[in-house]
Amino acid sequence: MTSPGYVFEPMSDEQARAVTAWRYEAPYDFYDTANDPEGLEELLGPPERREGYYAVLSGDELVGFFCYGPGGQLPGYDYPGDGSVDIGLGLRPDLTGKGLGFEFVRAGVEFGRHRFSPAGFRLFVATFNERAIQIYERAGFRRVEVFMHHNDGADYPFLLMTREA
Repeated sequence: MTSPGYVFEPMSDEQARAVTAWRYEAPYDFYDTANDPEGLEELLGPPERREGYYAVLSGDELVGFFCYGPGGQLPGYDYPGDGSVDIGLGLRPDLTGKGLGFEFVRAGVEFGRHRFSPAGFRLFVATFNERAIQIYERAGFRRVEVFMHHNDGADYPFLLMTREA
């Protein structure tokens, strides 16, 4: 499926390896896949472990990814299955901070709406990441609540954000 400037396709082994090599500048290095053993295992394991992961291309170039999954997937945080789809995403590090985030998020929501027909979307973002939170709000997400999530050997405050499909 194509969105303006973006093509979404199931993530290949080669694309998964490329994503795991991405390194963000501090403090966004928090999102480096190398810091998330569970995420690394998902991306580098058998293809069925990557179910729901989509590479995002602009032309032939890998520019990011989205992952879509049923609600209730975040370990340590209980919430009801309400027909919403959880999303995770990443824009290639050299493309962040260049004004591309809103269109990237909008394209991912559009793709998810057409592919999964959910009641809504839910995402989780580290509270320090105000840059991303502002983009998510522009894309129609609203702040719901802050909770603690264990990641990379420590507890961090995360923000739950939701929007209708």
